Amino acid sequence: MKIFTAAQIYEADKFTIDKQQITSDELMERAATKIFEWMHSRLQGAQVNIQLFCGIGNNGGDGIALARHLVEHGYNVQVHVVNYSEKRSKDFLLNLERLKDRKIWPQFINQDCNFPEITPNDIVVDAIFGIGLNRPPDSWVGNLIKHINASSAFVLSVDIPSGLPTDRMPSTPEHVIASSYVLSFQVPKLVFFLPETGIYVNQWEVLDIGLDTSFLGETETDYHLIGRPEVLPMYRPRLKFSHKGTYGHSVIIGGSYGKIGAVQLASNACLSVGSGLVTAVVPECGYQSLQTAIPEIMVLSNDEDESLTKIDIPFEPSAVGIGMGMGTKDETIKAFGAFLKKMNIPLVIDADGINILAKKPELMERVPRQSVLTPHPKELQRLIGEWGDDFEKLKKTKQFSEKHDCILVIKGAHTITVYKDKGYVNTTGNPGMATAGSGDVLTGMITGLMAQGYSSLNAAVFGVYLHGMAGDIGASNTGYEALKASGIIENIGKAYLELLRPPSSAENKEET
Repeated sequence: MKIFTAAQIYEADKFTIDKQQITSDELMERAATKIFEWMHSRLQGAQVNIQLFCGIGNNGGDGIALARHLVEHGYNVQVHVVNYSEKRSKDFLLNLERLKDRKIWPQFINQDCNFPEITPNDIVVDAIFGIGLNRPPDSWVGNLIKHINASSAFVLSVDIPSGLPTDRMPSTPEHVIASSYVLSFQVPKLVFFLPETGIYVNQWEVLDIGLDTSFLGETETDYHLIGRPEVLPMYRPRLKFSHKGTYGHSVIIGGSYGKIGAVQLASNACLSVGSGLVTAVVPECGYQSLQTAIPEIMVLSNDEDESLTKIDIPFEPSAVGIGMGMGTKDETIKAFGAFLKKMNIPLVIDADGINILAKKPELMERVPRQSVLTPHPKELQRLIGEWGDDFEKLKKTKQFSEKHDCILVIKGAHTITVYKDKGYVNTTGNPGMATAGSGDVLTGMITGLMAQGYSSLNAAVFGVYLHGMAGDIGASNTGYEALKASGIIENIGKAYLELLRPPSSAENKEET
């Protein structure tokens, strides 16, 4: 699913109105009807107190039109118009007149008004500001938002939480609605998925308001939301007449005294995701434990017992994952640099491999093109430098990717895979995956997919999705707190089965 900017959404609205020969008011009515249907299907006429806070732009017009539908179906509604400007959109005014024609008189909230009482049992509909917000709310409107947030009521936001810009951080974070649920028109917004702005969105859902599908399909976007429909076409099915050599020979390089487990996890994940053969390269201290723990893999070790001082692969590997638990001793850095000189296939670089590149940025010139780097936030910061906010982080990551022709996997609640000017936002995963070794598992999975012939970008996007799904399946059995990295590996097979599961009849009906 594409993630559109505010400007692109406005263009989609305009294109739809022109092509379908409808008025902007009719498009607004569609939106309001969809929100009403969503609410009505859940409330079923329950006489809960619904308080609508509507601005005086088009987002407020959506709220005013929604109020009319709610009243017509017998709901208990209070409408508050937040009078933050002398300007009014024409569709807002049109819907306000329709509301008054039904003898529904909204309360106008001005700068000098007392705010209405809101109880925790109320439902608040937030339709104050939409995606067109281009400046911070006035302080009194900000105080109204704080009043709503402090109420403990269920807050349903129309399209986006009021006070949250779509392309930058809010200048006054406390003047942003903390939404219980957001109903986003047609497409989600990037801010739903970034750590610093996603905190304002507890849950979200897309409502299809009938924007023109040809426009949506043909418009290029910088970001894509990755779900099952996007991942399934990437899957490479196994052939009947194949053998272990068909699916590649992966090499996992890393480990040091006390950190051999990282290589064990990565190697096991690499094998479990489908690599035909896996060889681990470790210092001597890891030889026996790896041979015992994972009898299916092969192990090479160097003469040094506690750390890697030489990296030699006596065959041509299909894919290489390197860095987990490797350490950053001088001799290891030297071995890593010498190894990069010899490599001409894309690598998957994680953990201390990234830390070494951050220490010795000149080594990036030796990293093969199309390599995949999988940093956690601190490793990313060491690699690309500090950033002011999530938007600058994405900008600097794209610049780094463009400069070095590499893929970066920004790990987090919604892991974002970046390649040059494009970002791919993942939808699987859960807080239980914030556990030791989870990143090593991901590195092993991406390496194993590359060994099977997946392109670097597809291996990263597919691997992140499958990794998150395996974590979701694991957490459904253990809970978040008890999920371990080894538990993610145990569920890789189930994640494949879930991905390839035929849609149920109910799902087919819903898609139709």
